[in-house]
Amino acid sequence: MNKMPITPRNLPITTLDDTTPVRGQLLRWPGSHLEGRVSSALLAEVNAYLDAQGGGEGLFPTQMGTVHIIRAYEQRMPMRQLYKPSMCVVLKGAKEIMFGEDLLRYGAMQCLVVSMEMPASGRVVEASPDSPYLGITIDLDVGMLREVLEQLETPPVPSQEQAGCAFVGNVDEPLAECILRLIRMSQTPKAIPILFPSIMRELCYWLLTSPNGGELCQLALPESNFMRVGKAIYFLRANYAQSLRVDQMAEVAGMSASSFHQHFKALTSVTPLQFQKQLRLLEARRLMVADAAGVEDAAYQVGYQSPSQFSREYTRMFGVAPKRDALNHQRMYSQYASRKVRSA
Repeated sequence: MNKMPITPRNLPITTLDDTTPVRGQLLRWPGSHLEGRVSSALLAEVNAYLDAQGGGEGLFPTQMGTVHIIRAYEQRMPMRQLYKPSMCVVLKGAKEIMFGEDLLRYGAMQCLVVSMEMPASGRVVEASPDSPYLGITIDLDVGMLREVLEQLETPPVPSQEQAGCAFVGNVDEPLAECILRLIRMSQTPKAIPILFPSIMRELCYWLLTSPNGGELCQLALPESNFMRVGKAIYFLRANYAQSLRVDQMAEVAGMSASSFHQHFKALTSVTPLQFQKQLRLLEARRLMVADAAGVEDAAYQVGYQSPSQFSREYTRMFGVAPKRDALNHQRMYSQYASRKVRSA
């Protein structure tokens, strides 16, 4: 499995056929005939679900509010957004995501696991009308991860390396079967309140007992650096429009200012103040797209005193001026915002 590098650099680009370099070895998907059957069944089930929802491309909701399906017929430009703790599974095609200066790329039957809320830029890099990109995103419940971790007879050993808060791994047979049952359950909405929590607990189990369980478990340990930095991120989310100092955030995390700055940068690939700036600009984009706020109004709402400074920093981050970017995203948003789940 690949993980985010400690120092800013690009990870080796994985091949986009059925092979993936893992820890210096070349693994092949599927690893067995049974895994091949599971992946084929999962792909067929997802395509059937999308056809029942009217077909097309874009973001498709499910009856399970924390599970979404994405289909794309072409490569996409990078999309900057705030990622929650989640698992993003690629069934077909390929995608890449950039955290700060760190790049992760993953292809068919691989997954990206993000263990902490953070801004990132993701894009589809392999898709066509004849062979569309297909992916599933599943939000992770940190409380449930902690409960499952506490019940493991042999819990994973926390990683001793100062790793980042995302990693890429292969979707093996047990994990693929778990995801398959989630998608099939969308056909029986009455079963979701009863069965969904148990399947999600199983999913947490497979993630925590995977080779990267030592990294993921740090999110659930009360005194880990993950948890300390996580507290500061929640504080930032609630107060992003305020003028904050690093020592204030360090106090929330229960760390010295120097230690907090070091661990925050190692985990998120950006400094605390860069993180706050990205939160402000992402929220400003949301206000302009979803709430039709004007450029100056959005700037003031997220804490900027100078609209011209806001426009400069917005253009630097998104590559296009605020007004034009908002218009582009309003067109995309209007295509998918009204999409509702069709009953089976």
